[in-house]
Amino acid sequence: MCHVIVTCRSMLWTLLSITVAFAELIAFMSPDWLLGFPRADSEASPGEYRPTLGLYSRCLRLSTRGGGVSCGPYAGTFAEVASGFWQAAMLFLAAGILVLAVVACISVFSMCFQSILRKSIFNICGLMQAIAGLLLLVGLMLYPAGWGSEKVVGYCGAEASPFRPAMCSLGWAFYAAIGGTLATFLCAVLSAQAEVATSSDKVQEEIEEGKSLICVL
Repeated sequence: MCHVIVTCRSMLWTLLSITVAFAELIAFMSPDWLLGFPRADSEASPGEYRPTLGLYSRCLRLSTRGGGVSCGPYAGTFAEVASGFWQAAMLFLAAGILVLAVVACISVFSMCFQSILRKSIFNICGLMQAIAGLLLLVGLMLYPAGWGSEKVVGYCGAEASPFRPAMCSLGWAFYAAIGGTLATFLCAVLSAQAEVATSSDKVQEEIEEGKSLICVL
């Protein structure tokens, strides 16, 4: 018989797991990792703007009439990514996000199934989240090592070098990725609390009473 078990701690872990997976995916796809130095617009759209550069995408102001912003990938293939360090960072980040996505999917079903092959689903997911956090951490450490590439120099100035963005500043996507990584480790810790909450004596008592929907604060 399937028992739907919902506790505050397990629900918090589930929601945070899903949120972290989406946050890391959005940050990965965003072009707002680096904000380039201010540039003068064309006569069609006077003023200054700051182009942005992501892991594989960028945003530039069009010089045509109207001066709209064009965002899209600057790399047609993986080999065209700005730096070998960024290529490695993308691999680690993508692997971490993939693991987080799997955990997010599993977490939805954790209300009905609390074990896999007699192993706690929360402990398994917690271990996976810890591994994902390490993958993301390595990716974030590799990212600034690629700031000396020609692509970054074109956005940040000739003084740009590894771990020194020169005239560029970090965009929200980089901070979101850092926050998501920290939240991933938090999820790994919360998974243990979710396991304790769903296997508490009060939950077991309600299962013995024959209840199929169990809500515990």
